[in-house]
Amino acid sequence: MSTNNTETRQRIVIVGAGFGGLNLAKKLKKDKFEVHIVDRNNYHSFPPLFYQVASSGLEPASISFALRREMLSRRFRGCISHFGDVTLIDLKRKEVKTQFETIPFDKLVIAAGTTNNFFNIPDLEKRVYTLKSTAEAIRTRNSIIERMERAALTKDPVLRRRLLTFAVVGGGPTGVEIAGALGEMKRFSVPREYPEINRNEISVRLIEGSDRLLRTMSQRSSDEAYNALRTLMVDIELNKTMKSYENGVITFTDGSQIESDTVIWTAGVTGVKFNITGAEVPMVPGNRFKVDEFNRVEGFEDLFAIGDISCCMNEEYPRGCPQLAQPAIQQGRTLAKNLNAGVMERPFKYNDKGSMATIGRNRAVAELGKLHFDGRIAWLMWMFVHLMSLLGMRNKAVVLINWTWNYFTFSSALRLLLRPAKYPLKSEIPDPEPSPDMTD
Repeated sequence: MSTNNTETRQRIVIVGAGFGGLNLAKKLKKDKFEVHIVDRNNYHSFPPLFYQVASSGLEPASISFALRREMLSRRFRGCISHFGDVTLIDLKRKEVKTQFETIPFDKLVIAAGTTNNFFNIPDLEKRVYTLKSTAEAIRTRNSIIERMERAALTKDPVLRRRLLTFAVVGGGPTGVEIAGALGEMKRFSVPREYPEINRNEISVRLIEGSDRLLRTMSQRSSDEAYNALRTLMVDIELNKTMKSYENGVITFTDGSQIESDTVIWTAGVTGVKFNITGAEVPMVPGNRFKVDEFNRVEGFEDLFAIGDISCCMNEEYPRGCPQLAQPAIQQGRTLAKNLNAGVMERPFKYNDKGSMATIGRNRAVAELGKLHFDGRIAWLMWMFVHLMSLLGMRNKAVVLINWTWNYFTFSSALRLLLRPAKYPLKSEIPDPEPSPDMTD
């Protein structure tokens, strides 16, 4: 089957422009493959810093990078970017369909990552704030600022208490980091920027279903994160499992309740779902594709999955690699080497470079192999690693300037409530006719 417009290059379609997808595209030989990247956004984001957008620490553009600009760089030159949601994957016809076009492929790599897992709690998706995309982080930021502004005006004690209660559900790295950022806001920013509000009126609550925070890290890191958050005036509740959230009231399985108008959900993830026809595809819990040591979806030669949406089970990781950036990056690079070589000879083996989480200024925990760091050293390490991981020198410089300014001034120039205008109403753009070169 020849689906490309040259006789020598195979067409590889990569679904998802995250860490795995971009590292794969960057390393593939463009003289051997025609590389197409499909993503629902026209930019790549840096998920580890979504919480800083939500807490007004960084502007969204500082952690987002236009895909078409990246396609002009030497490492990506020759790649083709497609904007759209994948609505159907037809494995029999070897086609990927979006709402705008149909893209044939010779090889397909699914690198779409994960989305929020609400554990079948009714209508929870419609009622809580999440941090799995830049848009979700902006929405969370706007809601936090709006509640602070409204609380500064109201004299109603009941309404004031609900507006100033921020509940974070999930004690993993993201939950710990956004709770720490809210704690810093409570302790340092509110007395300066909202004199109408007594900081003791603000309640920041971190709720975790297990017996400790940061369960993927050591007990020592969990204890240090717990103590650091308490220093930032964050209330922590362990062994609490949410049952429902209705009318501004969180109900737990033990019958207890918390009133809050702002619930930030960081408690779980699940793979992005796709409508796949033409063949049965093996999946594992968490909506992840079951892959072999070469990241091939089991039972297929030309279908691959990398990153959070893949699951390669072995003795070391019986439930698959952790759903973090590093496994996705390493999978993308390993798969590129195998595809470039034309033979699957290099099995993927995850090299764990460590884990870290920040709780606030001068507060963080880091584990690099058997080495443990905490406090200011871990915080500086966390900043360096995340700064170097950002794409583009402009973004690195802007983020560094913002962090430096915020550190010395305890304030942010980004605490702006920006909402879209009501008019004009959105108009429907007609779908284009399929391009001839994409359907031959």
